[in-house]
Amino acid sequence: MAVGWDEPGWRAEALDWVTGELARQGRRVTGPVEARVRPWSLVWRVPTDTGDTWFKANNPGTLHEAGLLAALARLAPGRVLDPIAADPGRGWSLLPDGGGSLRDLLAREGDLTRWERILPEYADLQRTVAVSADELLSLGVPDHRPERLSTLFAQLLDDEEALLIGREGGLTAEAHERLRAHRPSFAGKCRRLAESGIAPTIQHDDLHDGNVFAAADGYRFFDWGDASVAHPFGSLLVTIRSVAHTFELGPGDPALGRLRDAYLEAWTDRHDRAALRETATLAVDVTKVSRALSWRRALDTPDPARVEYAAAVPGWLEELFAPDPR
Repeated sequence: MAVGWDEPGWRAEALDWVTGELARQGRRVTGPVEARVRPWSLVWRVPTDTGDTWFKANNPGTLHEAGLLAALARLAPGRVLDPIAADPGRGWSLLPDGGGSLRDLLAREGDLTRWERILPEYADLQRTVAVSADELLSLGVPDHRPERLSTLFAQLLDDEEALLIGREGGLTAEAHERLRAHRPSFAGKCRRLAESGIAPTIQHDDLHDGNVFAAADGYRFFDWGDASVAHPFGSLLVTIRSVAHTFELGPGDPALGRLRDAYLEAWTDRHDRAALRETATLAVDVTKVSRALSWRRALDTPDPARVEYAAAVPGWLEELFAPDPR
């Protein structure tokens, strides 16, 4: 364990905070917490007299999530869980139970068209929050806007430790040089994306069926630790890949195109559909670098367990030369 989670007194301090915040709501803890620990976060299921609640502690690389959750609940009510409490300085959040996940629901019914209804809701969240992008940046949400991403890419290529160059799971020297040679092309794509006329906003960066609650009163998006302020269409990278994997859809399957178009529909009030599709293709490509950066932040910890995930950083960069399902 890392980030102080195993230090003397940390658990007692966190439990005191959880108990106190629940008491403010007239609730009490009724049993021991159950923990799940990853290098980037610790999560407790906390049983109470009115049902389960969930405590999350982020590591320094994902610390922004607590403040972001509180901001999204205020800016886009009903689209995320409304935190019971949040301590942005410590990266702590206390959340109500969100019910079953979309993954569980799809496993039972296999209805791909649910995504056609969910993605417009997610797009609406992004458009609503876009006017508050500067506020989110002030909360510490990473800045992955297109005009910044090419610089971040160049800096990442200098981080030989994160890229595991010449080591198991890492980049070969040849792949590293190929990525360096790709910098001008990548910068050009970022410029085109910045000029697309689509405002930067919150970009979840890991939007798959395991990060959506599907309750009777609607869908809510959660697990925002990878999020950044970026071009919104980058969210399609993980979503489309996840859907293609879950439903065993090949590249070019019409169902994937329908999902993309359902998402992009929110921007057709000001933009041509063909232009939006071109922009989405660009955004999906450059967001592979965003994924590598979010993994590097998540693994900025002394936790020995980080080695299990370290290959994700160079792995996402190598995806720059791989085709995407569309």
